[in-house]
Amino acid sequence: MGEGIVRAFPALGASVVSLDLVEESGRAVAEAAGASFQQVDVSDQSSVDHAIDAAVETLGGLDVLIHAAGIAPLAPSESTPLDLWNTVMAINATGTMLTNQTAFRHLKVDGGAILNFASAAGLEGLPQKAAYSASKGAVLAWTRTVAAEWGQYGITVNAIAPAIWTPMYDITRSEMPAEQLVQHDAILAQRIPIGGRLGDITRDFVPVMAFYASEGAGFVTGQTISIDGGALKVR
Repeated sequence: MGEGIVRAFPALGASVVSLDLVEESGRAVAEAAGASFQQVDVSDQSSVDHAIDAAVETLGGLDVLIHAAGIAPLAPSESTPLDLWNTVMAINATGTMLTNQTAFRHLKVDGGAILNFASAAGLEGLPQKAAYSASKGAVLAWTRTVAAEWGQYGITVNAIAPAIWTPMYDITRSEMPAEQLVQHDAILAQRIPIGGRLGDITRDFVPVMAFYASEGAGFVTGQTISIDGGALKVR
């Protein structure tokens, strides 16, 4: 999804700096889209500070941060290894905090938007992915809290809960036994009113992200925005 945004937003008129852990592939995607690139490890504060500060210098300012980095390894809750738990939390939850804090320093003067990737798993839980679900619950709580605190600076902070077909989802599917995969697809067919399957990045995801990154969404903050064909009914 992050790659989809990097590829699409320059064509919509945005100046974009893409941040990625893997420099070779990340730089290739950015350059092909007409975007700039900075390597970053979102779990490391000095790396985040350097990457975002350099991105802001390249852009000549900052209007929007979209934080999409995340991992979702499979593990039963009763046997989730501590090192796996810590890694998931470091990337998904701590990465959200660090990127948001660094972006705040640049946004607090003139305002702007932060869009954090959460998940329905953070609200409902996801079997076999307890660490992932817990980390996304943390993202939701963080997002609501800083939305309340940072609104005085004209900064909106919202959480995105997408149900979009991605390479990470392909990995999830590959880890499922055949019988479980059949059951999984049957559940999706029942739960997602529009289409019965996960959405398409270009058609279903990018246009929504473009709106919430725009000034037209400037009176929306602290919300969980579901881009999922109607699967999650947020109260």
